[in-house]
Amino acid sequence: MAKEKIVKEKEEKTKKNVHEVETEVEGEAWQKALDRAFQKKQKEVKVNGFRKGKVPRNIYEKNFGKESLFVDAAEEVLQDAYTKVMEESKLIPVVQPSVDIKEINDQKVTFIFKIITKPEMKIKKYKGLNIKKEEVKVTTEEIEHEIGHLLEQYEEAVTKEGKIENGNIAVIDFEGFKDGVAFDGGKGENYSLEIGSDTFIPGFEEKLIGMKAKEEKDLDLTFPEDYQASDLAGQKVVFHVKINEVKEKVQRELDEEFFEDLGMEGVKDEKSLREKIEKDIKAQKEMEIENKYIEELLSEVSKNVEVDIPQEMVDEESEHLIDKFARQMQMQGLSLDVYYQFTKSSEKDLKNEIEPEAYQNVLYRLMLEELMKLEKIEVSDEEIQKEAEEMANKYQMKKEEFLKQFGGIEILRYELEMQKTVDLLKELNQ
Repeated sequence: MAKEKIVKEKEEKTKKNVHEVETEVEGEAWQKALDRAFQKKQKEVKVNGFRKGKVPRNIYEKNFGKESLFVDAAEEVLQDAYTKVMEESKLIPVVQPSVDIKEINDQKVTFIFKIITKPEMKIKKYKGLNIKKEEVKVTTEEIEHEIGHLLEQYEEAVTKEGKIENGNIAVIDFEGFKDGVAFDGGKGENYSLEIGSDTFIPGFEEKLIGMKAKEEKDLDLTFPEDYQASDLAGQKVVFHVKINEVKEKVQRELDEEFFEDLGMEGVKDEKSLREKIEKDIKAQKEMEIENKYIEELLSEVSKNVEVDIPQEMVDEESEHLIDKFARQMQMQGLSLDVYYQFTKSSEKDLKNEIEPEAYQNVLYRLMLEELMKLEKIEVSDEEIQKEAEEMANKYQMKKEEFLKQFGGIEILRYELEMQKTVDLLKELNQ
């Protein structure tokens, strides 16, 4: 049986939520760990006169020393020591505890676990904060702007006679040459180029203005100094261009054909389109105003709290935010390394940029958890099951599958408790 005992717990003078807990592993438990460490090493080492894996313990220790077994033995007993510490100390960590080895020899190992628990928080005021939610208003100008955007989005490009003008679409064949030799990536056929879109290098699109269909022209240009292809950056080149066709954009009319192309449910004429747009803008504004109102409430409450948040909690939240950012970059086909190159920044810069948001996230979470406790907010099993059913139906999943992907029923319970707390905070400040 493992012989482990907690021998000391001390609290830092200024932070009552930071605990250092010592525990020893000695006697039979430690000797067995040393035995297992030797068995592992025995398979790896070679000693003259002995086959690999057959060196006796006394010969091994004479050649490599007992100390060479200590680290592997410590790793053998670390998890059991941690489990014992958590069971006997009754501490609930809010971040992954760190561990150091205070003492290690052939008789015992002494671990020091640094366990950070939830910091004490005092909320001085969270009712009657006198923060008003904005009213939702949708203006005629906003509706007109969205209609204009839809008309622009569904514009048709039709062939035109005459010269290329800014805003036209030129259908071109092109090939680029450097010192008379065609370069890679500089050729295209029947490419539709919108003039003024700045798709090509500076000067290319401007030099096409005034040309007509069937015309050909050589364009003398220079690549930008910061161009991504180093062999072309800052280099003078010639593009041979042929205009195959010239198109101009024609704005659509609010007619039956346009409404059919939109494919919006319930939209069959201008009146129903305006109603749909007004409804959508209102819904978007309501969500934005609601989020802003909650943010203002939490910000005001945060001015009335006393709490000392451990840096470790902020660091852990920063890591979560960086992981989230990395996944977003990955969805765009970029890695963090490429992002750092593009922005001329580093991992340290990103962490410094994210840290204020991380601190705020931790602060708001702790505030809501304290309000939950003060207001005795609870969520019943029936409410959890109902929410799980509704969310599963929404995502067309089985309830068990949804709960598994969400993280389990206790995570869902926590989310519902937090939402109830936010709703109550709004009620208390109406």
